[in-house]
Order: sequence, then C-alpha cells, then structure tokens
Amino acid sequence: MAYLSIGESHRRINDYLNRFSDSISYEDGPSLKQLLSVSSNSSSLLSLGDALNVFQDANRLIKQSDRFTQPVGEIIAPLLRCIQNYRSGNFVDAYSSLEKSANAFLQEFRSWESAWAMEALYAVAYEIRVLAERADKELASLRKNPEKLKAAGSFLMKVFGALAGKGPKRIGALYVTCQLFKVYFKLGTVHLCRSVIRSIETGRNFDFEEFPVRDKVTYMYYTGRLEVYNENFLAADQKLTYALSRCNPRSQTNIRFGSGVPANNDPEIPYTCQIFNRNFAQKVAPGKYFNVVQALKKGDLRLLRRALEDHEDRFLRSGVYLVLEKLELQVYQRLMKKIYIIQKQRDPSRAHQVKLDVVVKALKCLEIEMDVDEVECIMAILIYKNLMKGYFAHKSKVVVLSKQDPFPRLNGKPVSA
Repeated sequence: MAYLSIGESHRRINDYLNRFSDSISYEDGPSLKQLLSVSSNSSSLLSLGDALNVFQDANRLIKQSDRFTQPVGEIIAPLLRCIQNYRSGNFVDAYSSLEKSANAFLQEFRSWESAWAMEALYAVAYEIRVLAERADKELASLRKNPEKLKAAGSFLMKVFGALAGKGPKRIGALYVTCQLFKVYFKLGTVHLCRSVIRSIETGRNFDFEEFPVRDKVTYMYYTGRLEVYNENFLAADQKLTYALSRCNPRSQTNIRFGSGVPANNDPEIPYTCQIFNRNFAQKVAPGKYFNVVQALKKGDLRLLRRALEDHEDRFLRSGVYLVLEKLELQVYQRLMKKIYIIQKQRDPSRAHQVKLDVVVKALKCLEIEMDVDEVECIMAILIYKNLMKGYFAHKSKVVVLSKQDPFPRLNGKPVSA
C-alpha cells in the first residue's frame, strides 16, 4: 500500500459517510447496496479500508456529523469496523462487526414503509453469509469452533421473517430463502430447509410467479437437489429441468455447473434424475458421468465404483457424491436383470430362480469379492426397496423372482417406496 496521509484518509472516510447519508436520504437502493458490499473488493471500499487503518477514529467523525440519526449511526459505525477488519484480513472480527451493523440495518428496514432498500437488504444477506464462511475458515485454521455460519443462518431467518408479511417487501423473501439454502447445505443441516419451503409454498402472502427469475431458478435448483437426496426423482427432474431451462442459453458454464445465476457461484446441479440419458451426460459432463451411465446400463458395479473414485473430489465438491453412491442399488438391479435374461434364454421354465452362487460368480467376474451372505443382504434390500419382486428360498440359497414384472420400473417414485 502506498503512503496514505491522515488528511487523505480523513477525506476518504468523510466521502463514504456523505454517500451513505445521501443514499438513505434520497432512498437510493442501488447506491446503498454498493456501499454495503464489503466482499466485492471494489476499489472505493478497498481504499476506504486503507484509510480506516490509518485514521482510527472514524467514530468521532460520525458523532460530529449532523447527518446521521442514532439508528443510522448504529448501522454505519460497526460497518466501518467491518470494512477495516476485512481489509486487514481479520474475517472473524469483520463478521462480528457486520452482524451488529446488519441487525441495526434490519431494524431500520422494518420501519421503512416502501421496499426502496431491497437491493441493499440483498447485499446484507449475501455479505453476512460470505463473511461467515470466511470467518469459519479462519476459526478452523486456529483450531477453534467454526460457529459464524450457523449464526448467519439465524440472522437470515430474522430477515425472512421481516419479509414474510403482506406488502411490497415480500418480493425479497425468495432471495433470502436461497441464501438460507446455501447456509444449510454448507452446514449439512438440509432438514432445516423444510420450514422455509413450507412458508414459501403454502404461505398466502406469496405468489411464486411474482418472484424474480434469478431467485426462482436458484430456488428450484436447491429444492431439486433436496428431491434427489430424498430419491424423489420425478419431482427432482421437474424442478431441475425448470432451473436448467431458464438458464441463459449463451452461458454454457452456468448450464454445466447449474448455477443459473453467474454471481452466485453455485455448485453443479446433480442431474441424477437424468443420468440415464447418455446424450445429456455427454453434453453436460462427458468425463465425469459417462462411466456412471455405462455402469447403470451394463450392471457393472466395478465401473461405477471406479468412476466415483476417479472423480471423487469433484463429486464431493459438487455435493453429488452421496447421491451417486445410491445408484449402486440400480446397478445391482441391472446385474440381476441381465442374469435373469441369460437364464431365460437357456431355460425359460427356471429363469425366475436365481441361485446366489451365480450372483457371487458374476460379481467375481467384475473383481468384486462378496460371499453368499453378503449377496443375500443385497438381494433383501433390492426386494425391500421394490427394485426387485420376489422372495428367498433361504435353505436352498435361491432368489425366486416374480413371474410377472420381476423388475418394476420406478417411474420417478422413490426407491424406498
């Protein structure tokens, strides 16, 4: 950083304070949003951060100014500390200061009758999540409990509550919902999404079609992921297709990684519900999904496990690894179906009787070592999950398949149904 005089620092801070005051006085939401976007690394905020590290008595300037009411002063004082700490790389302190400023901002936002500050509220909701993530990384590196993102989720729920009533402010509820989804997915507490989803989908104050397309795409993306986790593939297909179809067709990166909104940097959509479509897999991610598709078509457990191992890091980062792991049952089903078809060609009258030893040998050909008892457990799960109709002849170690539709089609129903 080049030398910065106290006088220049004083001027930069005063300039920021005047712009902040003007944006509220003239109800200029876009300008206020820029002033609140701490993590944007804009040149003006970076230079302000430098100034705050030189002139360390900004609170005196706020108190001396006659342009700020006490509530607005409670927003801007901790906000300046946040910007200062962010510039210095102290993300834990930056988050703590931002949380104080955000609570004061929310209090003021509630008192404003119109929705002029909605863009500014979006910035607060976004920044509170982003800074919480960075603060938690800092805490983890210090071997301390990373707790800021959980706190950010609690704050965002308060923001959602402020938007859940009647009036023009309700238009922002879906954006905040999407920020909550990102928090819950990051923390691994996706079950907390249910209450927010229920509010959006059953609340009388909300009309889904009134929300901005950006927010609807992100909402459908995350709820589609939840449906995949719950193995409701038909519902997942509908929601993820909705998100995909509304992505900018010229933005191949968004389509491939499933964000729908470039600025959100979302991970890729787990299009598990479309994984059987070879053309889709080749178009979206030929390297990652091609072998997964082939494993499903061939009943090749070895190929599926190899594909998961080869792309493990990417699948984990994308949040799809556990979903793809569940495909093992469909691969077992396909393997059993192939054995059934071969037996039917050789001896149609006994095709429905599959010895467990035959399955063990088939798996051995795929370099999968498994004894009869383990195979019996797998067969029991397939029957229980309705992936295969039949029963055990336990003494003779034979699976007796139903003569009518032994391998029912799921048609989008959960495999646990």
